[in-house]
Amino acid sequence: MLDLNKVAKQLPTVGAHLTKEAQAGSLRMQLATRHFQTAIDQQTELQQQQEQWRQRLRFGAAQPIEDLDTCIDISTPPAQHTVLATDGSQIAPSHHEIAYCYLINVGRVMIHYGQSLQPLLDSIPEVFYLAADLYESRKWGINTEEWMGNKRTVAEAVVLADLGYDWVNPPFDPDHVNPRAAQVPMLAMVDGSLVYRFLEELPVEARDSLLDPMMVAWEKLRSIKVPMVSYLSASRSIDTLNLLRLLSCTFPEPDCMSHCGNFDKPPCQVFDGLRDTTLWLDRLQPGQRSCIWQSKVRVMDFYPEEQRIHFCYLHVGTEIARVEMPQWVAADSEMLDRALGIVLSQVQKGQGYPVAIAEAHNYAVVRGADRTSFFSLLEREMLKAGLKNVGVSYKERRKRTSIA
Repeated sequence: MLDLNKVAKQLPTVGAHLTKEAQAGSLRMQLATRHFQTAIDQQTELQQQQEQWRQRLRFGAAQPIEDLDTCIDISTPPAQHTVLATDGSQIAPSHHEIAYCYLINVGRVMIHYGQSLQPLLDSIPEVFYLAADLYESRKWGINTEEWMGNKRTVAEAVVLADLGYDWVNPPFDPDHVNPRAAQVPMLAMVDGSLVYRFLEELPVEARDSLLDPMMVAWEKLRSIKVPMVSYLSASRSIDTLNLLRLLSCTFPEPDCMSHCGNFDKPPCQVFDGLRDTTLWLDRLQPGQRSCIWQSKVRVMDFYPEEQRIHFCYLHVGTEIARVEMPQWVAADSEMLDRALGIVLSQVQKGQGYPVAIAEAHNYAVVRGADRTSFFSLLEREMLKAGLKNVGVSYKERRKRTSIA
């Protein structure tokens, strides 16, 4: 139980610290603004330097593929459009439960605007109980809980692609395209980043087993010309600020491997505490996007070229959001503008957050009562199958009661 009286005694020092940090952040922001203006004036030289020394940098800096001072007004979306979204949740495995298994639940949403059609709002659960599901990842040194999270990411992408593909090409009539879907713009949305950094440290076989089905799913959306974007609220990314670090380098050449190996905090690390969103808040007006950036983190080397992640910052009115998309979406200016227009509309309808993603989350989330019901159903099936001594461990049983 939390003792709030003891917590309250510590809060004045927290407030003083945050005030001091805010003052330091203001100075860092002024420096970042000056560096950004220099970067605008020297963009060509800066990008050449970035490309030349990329393999020697200790930080990941994104590459702008438009002029840095780009601020584009996003068009109003068409009255008729369709939005797809998925999000996932899970019941983690526990040796203290009646059976060692896990469940992934993917919420899926399809909302039709201006079309007099009922929305699709449901979830697709899947139980994993086979030894291959529970223990195969351990041969790569990955525990089951971590692997479950990775599998959930794959499931979200696959369900999203199937949802869009089946709407455009109905499975009951595969030889004919849904005429309504062919005429109405669509957008597929997910929550969180498409830059899956966790893949970078995985063995090749494990990485391929996750990345390949995701890339197939993205290509499926591309084949029906349905753009896919991810929406990041309160993003903590510093990809664009890292580009400015090249201007802060105190050495003749930005060779981090040679010059900064002995520094806990390299001299160029002058923007600590700032985020990209802070920088773009002063540059964008509501309804505008920044220039398009290409992610240059090392995990991008594993993505097919047309699926490598690009992103921009979008002023949605309530905040600066980071919107990511595959290269094939970013390369089509008309598709991109329409997609971002729908994103803005979704944020407005959701009062600050895309309504389709929020609903997908609501249908995906597994609450305490759902978890209890799941294991009750599982217990009943185990008893019906003739299994004996079905029950939770003594530790789990004791944690669910209290003598206090």
